[in-house]
Amino acid sequence: MARRVKDANLDTRAARSRLKPRHEPYWRAIEPGRSIGYRKGDRGGVWKARLMRDDASYVFKTLGRADDMLDADGAEILSFSQAQAKAREWFAAVARGDAGLSADAGPYTVGHALDDYLAAYKAGGTKGGGRALADTRRAIEAHIRPALGAIPCDRLTTARIEKWFHDLAASPARRRARPGKQPKPRPAPTDPDALRRRRATANRVLTVLKAALNRAWRAGRVPSDAAWRKVAPFHHVDTPVVRYLTEAESARLVNACPEDFRQLVRAALLTGCRYGELVRLRAADFNPDAGTLAVRQSKSGKARHVILTDEARTFFEDATAGRDGHELVFKRADGEPWGKSHQQRPLTAACERAKISPPISFHVLRHTHGSILAMRGVPLPVIAKQLGHSDTRMTERHYAHLAPSYVAETIRASFPKLGIVEPSNVRPLSKRP
Repeated sequence: MARRVKDANLDTRAARSRLKPRHEPYWRAIEPGRSIGYRKGDRGGVWKARLMRDDASYVFKTLGRADDMLDADGAEILSFSQAQAKAREWFAAVARGDAGLSADAGPYTVGHALDDYLAAYKAGGTKGGGRALADTRRAIEAHIRPALGAIPCDRLTTARIEKWFHDLAASPARRRARPGKQPKPRPAPTDPDALRRRRATANRVLTVLKAALNRAWRAGRVPSDAAWRKVAPFHHVDTPVVRYLTEAESARLVNACPEDFRQLVRAALLTGCRYGELVRLRAADFNPDAGTLAVRQSKSGKARHVILTDEARTFFEDATAGRDGHELVFKRADGEPWGKSHQQRPLTAACERAKISPPISFHVLRHTHGSILAMRGVPLPVIAKQLGHSDTRMTERHYAHLAPSYVAETIRASFPKLGIVEPSNVRPLSKRP
């Protein structure tokens, strides 16, 4: 039977109560290359085991809660002595190959943490799904794995993450290319708005990296989260400048589109649905009695029902007339379905004909729907429901400044006319938002 190791700082709950809370465990070697650690939090601590491999890298395992608040039961709540026994059981299992890893399996790298995170994301153990999963995988493969994937997690430093993070923010945006072709390089961002957008992108990618590493840390695969916890995102870069079309621009754009694409543009303006949601709609998704549109697969992976106005209801009645319930509502002129990236070229051409400059993306049609609702005084929770936002935070970021408010109305009613603007008979032909 292995000898129990004693430690004046860890033996008793009274001794552990005098230790300062910290993320890095208080380690005590119990055998060469094998240690037991006590990580103290504000509400008690947990026991961890650490095993050194032949290449001097470490693997970790969370053993259970310490008996700081409750008496030890030998299973989930452990004394220092019981934690040692459980650690030795794990060390032996690793040596036998029964612990899911072998002593020569190599270090647990950032790449392993990313793989585990994606697997949990796909299995539903992480919030999100659908397109969100695809976006997360794209961010990992394009920005994180090439630079950090081979680094063992226990050797990851704050300085290394910060260098990667700032290099990403200073790099040019990636340009898409057709399969088998190299994308043309873009210039590095120089103007303030381009820098803001790249920093906002870097923040989103950093969030993915931290989520993967935090999951590995909570699972006991990483000894501490200090390396990435200290990396701060860029501040004041996520405030969106929402572009939307006026009613006159909307009408010009619709008239400038070819007939098959015109139907998609009309539907986006009338419903606020995304392009991917619209091209997947089938005739049975339209409920003429309730005046709703069922979006069965959204970006978040959740279904929702879009409320249709009288104009939108009439539009979908015409669009689905005589259609089989399983038939797609929107098809190209050749009868084929709209593809994943078939929208931007016809939209750019339509913008040029409609004198809308610079050309908009299809997502601006969704913003137009939300902006019109906000400017008409529709409550933000209602807009969030219509657009399929999980809560009102996204809605507030994009549309709160457009909504009528007590502050705006009070300022406009109270501020006097200073008489410093000369009257003129000249009026612009149109006003931009």
